[in-house]
Amino acid sequence: MTTPSITKLLTWKKNKEWTSKWFQVDQELINSFAKITYDSQFIHIDPNKAKDTQYGTTIAHGFLTMSLLSAMYYDAIPQRDGLKMGINIGFDKLRFLAPVKSNDKIRGIFRLSKITEKSPSMIKLSWSTKVEIEGNTKPALLAIWIERQYF
Repeated sequence: MTTPSITKLLTWKKNKEWTSKWFQVDQELINSFAKITYDSQFIHIDPNKAKDTQYGTTIAHGFLTMSLLSAMYYDAIPQRDGLKMGINIGFDKLRFLAPVKSNDKIRGIFRLSKITEKSPSMIKLSWSTKVEIEGNTKPALLAIWIERQYF
């Protein structure tokens, strides 16, 4: 049985992409993430040492970029009527392709690639997800992101 919410999503899908606003990844954010995750590798937190690397500056943790997906998602994807909650299930594939340098701006692009009805009140969604870096042709991240939504 297909619920009205599924029917609406199926028509909503149509290869549409949703794009978030730009989010700046500054050194303060990188330092905060390093502190909370206990990942204080110099390439993230020491601009003087990082100058001598191939990047010429500090770079964000890949997991910081990944963690910003939630904020990008909420900015880009319109909330649907009747949605009680969404739960992250994980990723089928996640790749970090280009470093996000301190002060870069990034944004998320989301395309709904698969919808599976698990019950009349729950669906599973797969999103083709890309994080772009402003001014860079290579994306920071590509992923297939899976979530459940409860109605």
